[in-house]
Amino acid sequence: MSVKEARPGFGLLAILLAAVGIAPLLNYGLSATSDLVIRDLGITESQFGLLATVCFGCAAIGNVVFGKFSNAQPDSRLVLIIFGTAAAAMALAAVDAGYVLLLVASGIAGFAQSFPNGVTNRILAQRVPAAQRITWTGIKQSGVQVSQLVGSLGFPLLAAFIGWQGASLAGAVLAAGLAILAVRIIKATPVLATPAPSKSKQSGTDSGEPVASAAASTRFIIYALSLFGFINGVGVQATNVYLALFAVRELDFSLVAGGLTAAVAGIVGVSARVGWGRMMSRGIAAPKLLLLLAVLATCGGASFLLAQQLHSPILLWLAVALHGASALGVSVVLMAALLRVVPANRLGSSSGLVSAGQFGGFTVGPLAMGLLVGSAGGFTAGWICVIGVYLCCTVLGIFLVLRSSRSR
Repeated sequence: MSVKEARPGFGLLAILLAAVGIAPLLNYGLSATSDLVIRDLGITESQFGLLATVCFGCAAIGNVVFGKFSNAQPDSRLVLIIFGTAAAAMALAAVDAGYVLLLVASGIAGFAQSFPNGVTNRILAQRVPAAQRITWTGIKQSGVQVSQLVGSLGFPLLAAFIGWQGASLAGAVLAAGLAILAVRIIKATPVLATPAPSKSKQSGTDSGEPVASAAASTRFIIYALSLFGFINGVGVQATNVYLALFAVRELDFSLVAGGLTAAVAGIVGVSARVGWGRMMSRGIAAPKLLLLLAVLATCGGASFLLAQQLHSPILLWLAVALHGASALGVSVVLMAALLRVVPANRLGSSSGLVSAGQFGGFTVGPLAMGLLVGSAGGFTAGWICVIGVYLCCTVLGIFLVLRSSRSR
């Protein structure tokens, strides 16, 4: 791979995808080997869920606290922080020192997720031509699902030979190597020439709309996207963290086959994010796509519940496909919507706020699901709550569509 390219090419796109995907790798790997981790450490299901809660809680805090910091830092430095922190987290997780250290490693992995959306959105806005940006957004946001695929397949397979801690060490080595390559590629890709602002923008108007009105509309969009990301995030990680465990315990899948369910969700999620990104690039309104994704996610939650009640692997795979195509595709719509309305110099903090909403949901989901799974209601109660969460997304999606129609 050449690092001397003057124009943005595959090297930059691959690094953007890797930057989005490297930090969640530890979480996905642990989820895929959850049954083994729980037995090795002698912990409960809710304690296992706490790992994800700590991870995403730190990510939510980091996205809020470090938003302005990321605005002021060069791209290469932020990329190095992302990969370096992810490598440190996985290296710590590889140390055989018990549950508490694994909690610490999960927290560090969470902080590594404080920067990817903001810095990759800014790189797109400043180094990639406008015609490519939304499509590239879909591809780079699929990095999370690539991470899910790699972690869900790689960790169980490596765990069979070197244990789940050895698999984590392999992830740390991968992150360290990518850090060096990423910095070189970022430095080799120049910032695009910035055109002079138009008179209307200099005067603070757009088609006669006052500055205050435009700013209020932008703030509403950012907060609405954050809220949608939060609600959807609850369902996403309640499902992701316990998907492999559900397959192993409720449908008698092997450890590798259980990890494969999450891997398939990741594969579908990659395709979905690219597809939704292309639809956004053709001008499809974000509220309509968010509503569609919420409806599909609700159907996915219902399929998980039916798979359990009927002990049906076929329904499980249907649920996995719906989960990957819908709930896992929301992030690209949120980020593409931001690129449409937020200036490049504010993308770090704005992306951080929306990401904080998502990670807030990610924080609640695993802990709540763990408590439900460990209760008398078990996975039945868990899936009912997941369905309820996605119904809330559907209601919010309807509101956003109606509001968008009225504002035209």
